[in-house]
Amino acid sequence: MNVIVFSRRLGRARQIELGRPLAATVTIALVVSVFAGVLFAGVQLGRSSLFEPTTQVAEWGRKLEDQRLQVIETKQELQNRMDAIASRVGQMNAHVIRLDALGRRLTEMANLDKGEFDFTNPPAVGGPEGLVEGAVATSPDISAMLDSLTRQIKDREQQLSVLESLISTRNLNRQIVPGGRPVMQGWISSYFGQRTDPFNGRTAYHRGVDFAGPAGSQVVAVASGVVTYSKDRFGYGKTVEINHGNGYVTRYAHNQRTLVTPGDTVQKGQAIALIGSTGRSTGPHLHFEVLRNGRAVDPMSFVRQ
Repeated sequence: MNVIVFSRRLGRARQIELGRPLAATVTIALVVSVFAGVLFAGVQLGRSSLFEPTTQVAEWGRKLEDQRLQVIETKQELQNRMDAIASRVGQMNAHVIRLDALGRRLTEMANLDKGEFDFTNPPAVGGPEGLVEGAVATSPDISAMLDSLTRQIKDREQQLSVLESLISTRNLNRQIVPGGRPVMQGWISSYFGQRTDPFNGRTAYHRGVDFAGPAGSQVVAVASGVVTYSKDRFGYGKTVEINHGNGYVTRYAHNQRTLVTPGDTVQKGQAIALIGSTGRSTGPHLHFEVLRNGRAVDPMSFVRQ
């Protein structure tokens, strides 16, 4: 058996001739070395396949347990949120019901057209926007429910705002437009228009309505306003004048005493003077005038209100 050895240092090959026994020994040694390497590799592979998968499986088990706990925690958190949303939806729905009840009551109190402010049925709406050809309807989700309730609340709030404005305007008009009797006690002793003057017997134009009553009884404002005059006036005696806005002024004359001063703000029904007989008067009474844009009008149309 010949063995050829290459030497890089010498730059040439050297041939060694082995005898038959020695060649057999070398061959056996090589075979044994190969088997030993295969055996070692098998042992290492066996150790890897026996122990490492077990460790990996245990690690995977821990991760799966952590994930299971996270899923449980997430489900609980979602359930809590769902409960909170459901509670919120219930509160919003109750708020809508209260708004509807309030709207119906205000509509009835104001004697408004129920068709204009209908709080019993949802408002009529429509429109082609949002339509997609071939789209399939799906069940409403919580977001859609909340959006719907929000729209209902906004609609009710708008209706109530308009309704409140109407009622406020109506109440304001009732407060500033003269209406009712200007005395707490007494009766009408002379009307508006042509009459015989009680002092000279001639025909004269009476610019107001006289209310005869007990001296010292209260004279009240027939509407809210600001006092513009409170002192003696020629022929009228102690006089109070109140400006109510919108061109309305009321005049209260022949008082025993005035209870307000110029600049005072008075409310409808507030006492402003006491019945007397000052000025050109034949006895205790109130001379009551209503002026519209500076022109005297018949107070009876307001007294009857």
